[in-house]
Amino acid sequence: MKEGLENGKKVKKYTYSYEEYEEQGKGADSRVEDILADPDLPELTGIIIGDWGDAWEDGCQTMLDDIVANKERFSHIEELFIGDMDYEECEVSWIIQGDYSKLWAAMPQLKALTIKGSTDLELGEICHEGLESLTIICGGLPVSVLRSIQGAKLPQLKKLLLYIGIEDYGFDGDADTIKELLEKADFPNLTYLGIVDSEIQDDIAKMVLESKFMGQIHTLDLSNGTLTDKGGELLLEQLPSYPNIKKLDVHYHYLSDDMAGKLEGLPIEVDISEKNEPDEYRGEIYMNAMLTE
Repeated sequence: MKEGLENGKKVKKYTYSYEEYEEQGKGADSRVEDILADPDLPELTGIIIGDWGDAWEDGCQTMLDDIVANKERFSHIEELFIGDMDYEECEVSWIIQGDYSKLWAAMPQLKALTIKGSTDLELGEICHEGLESLTIICGGLPVSVLRSIQGAKLPQLKKLLLYIGIEDYGFDGDADTIKELLEKADFPNLTYLGIVDSEIQDDIAKMVLESKFMGQIHTLDLSNGTLTDKGGELLLEQLPSYPNIKKLDVHYHYLSDDMAGKLEGLPIEVDISEKNEPDEYRGEIYMNAMLTE
């Protein structure tokens, strides 16, 4: 267990060690029970659930069900992160998630939800009056999940960060899927839009720049994907038309030095770190999104 203060809030991470899993039989079934037994729980505002020992075999559904069943004990929790583990604990594509459809009504006080992993992930019908931040970190985001988000009723949502990923690890859509998401989603208070970690990042940049959200957001995040000069040129041409945008995040990219320099010259904060070079194999050029497997 790790504890700390984040933005003045008391957040604690709960994770099982290998010994706890192997020798004490700890796992998804015991995770919420152990959290409920923690004397620190009443003082927390945020909970991070890390490795539950067998995330590649048993998903987090038991934990979600247990949180819902004990919703009164979690009524003060404003931030929830389920699946915070690195590749040494469990590859992101192996993390088995669950169905969050009952969580929305069970935690009306929730302000921020972060989910890592997309295998077996379901969001259901999303309706939440207070949620301000939704982040999904994965190697491939299914269209079914994107459909739930585009139909979501989240009037207070300020931050949306979605890792799109690649087909081999779960993304079964295309650029038009992202276009539809941005056209149909209704988030009147959105100020941070991140559609990241894609192998079609140039196409996504185009869809985002054409979306209705460009006139209201403060931060545009197109990082961790295969953004090239094609997408960079679109950003260079169109961003000056949106004085509301204060930050552009395109870290982890495939931009040329010349284009990177031009984007850095924009009168906003720009994160253009982590330049990558394409790989060539048998005459084919390959570029990879940052997080896949």
